[in-house]
Amino acid sequence: MTYAAKLSPAATDAGEPLGPIDETTGLLRREAFLGALDRRARQEEKRPFALLAIDLDRFKAVNDSLGHPIGDALLRAVGRRLRSCIRAGDLAGRLGGDEFAILLPDQGREEDAEALAARLVDLLSRPFLLEGHSAVIGASVGIAIFPEDADDADRLMRAADLALYAAKEQGRGLVRRYAPEMRARMEERRRLEADLRAAIGLGQFELHFQPQVSIAGGALTGFEALLRWRHPERGLVPPAAFVPLAEEIGLIVPIGEWVLRTACREATTWPEALHVAVNVAAPQFAQRDLFDVVAAALADSGLPAHRLELEVTETSLLHDTTRAIETCQRLRTLGVRISLDDFGTGYSSLTQLRDFPLDRVKIDRSFIAEIGTRGDSAAIVRAVTALGAALGLRTTAEGVETPEQLAELLAYGCSEAQGYLVSRPVPRDQVQEMIARLAQGQETAA
Repeated sequence: MTYAAKLSPAATDAGEPLGPIDETTGLLRREAFLGALDRRARQEEKRPFALLAIDLDRFKAVNDSLGHPIGDALLRAVGRRLRSCIRAGDLAGRLGGDEFAILLPDQGREEDAEALAARLVDLLSRPFLLEGHSAVIGASVGIAIFPEDADDADRLMRAADLALYAAKEQGRGLVRRYAPEMRARMEERRRLEADLRAAIGLGQFELHFQPQVSIAGGALTGFEALLRWRHPERGLVPPAAFVPLAEEIGLIVPIGEWVLRTACREATTWPEALHVAVNVAAPQFAQRDLFDVVAAALADSGLPAHRLELEVTETSLLHDTTRAIETCQRLRTLGVRISLDDFGTGYSSLTQLRDFPLDRVKIDRSFIAEIGTRGDSAAIVRAVTALGAALGLRTTAEGVETPEQLAELLAYGCSEAQGYLVSRPVPRDQVQEMIARLAQGQETAA
């Protein structure tokens, strides 16, 4: 049995009480762990040691979808797995929520700390069986070495946290050792976060619109509204550079509401036959008042509901399937259409197409890019298109860039195309010109 497995409120470190134990995980509580870390860093001999900061990658999804009792059971199981990895003399603590840390008093070598971190990532990525539910999470780990990376407890903890953030930012399920340049990246992230929080009030967001056309006849059917951030110093910031941060810090819901209201107002200036497609992020879809937000956007703009299409991702539908189906059904009572975005790239399931009240499936651009070079991608596109037709769903191919791809999609029976072959996204002041140009092109072709 390891030292950590035998910890109790009376456990000691260098003759001093370690402090209370977290009841859920059996690990040291935050104050006890940080106290032990501080004592270790204050020792006169300054012997090197390693600190590991650990964060569970998908704990919130499990906790939200399966409930807090299952979440607590998962934390208990995580505590057991952490205790099974460490040696007598090592200290493991729960810092709060799904954040943990391990102190390796006699391990000042980077390779030893990395070996344990890799073992932790592997062990925490294996499935957990929790009261009849199977949960798969994962973990990211940041490593800092005393006194090489920092010579006091506070700075060492910050260094480990910076390394942990780098691991999560680069894809999760990773191990990263602290490097000085991580601090500069974190400062840049903080500046970006501050700018992002101010962007709505300063009117820095704008929408660009990418046309969607019928493959069979070439007629314009609508536009997808795409968010852009025009920063006074950074220029036009693409969504990939700020949307994940907006989701992380809780701004994606108000930003998403702004996009919805603005897109609906803009669509009222287009011909009545055209729809507008608006992306709904997973946190926004999970909001209890989404129905009211959509209804208000339609009422305020005067846009008929059938001209609004909400694009949701597979991730949005996974966390609470029953509630997600109810949300889609309520939205459709307004007359709004529902589209499943990026189909095939996440946890694709045929039950989603069968059980959810959908109107459209969007085939991800990664498959479209390869339909002329990979037989398996072409087979997937054909199958999704045929399945959509059988279920009464329209299909839209994203990322169409060549006439050859368009010809393949026409042969497969795909409904609509969207991509650079038709047009790049354009600012709102160019939409009317785009509508006229596409209409003229259709007349010419006829």
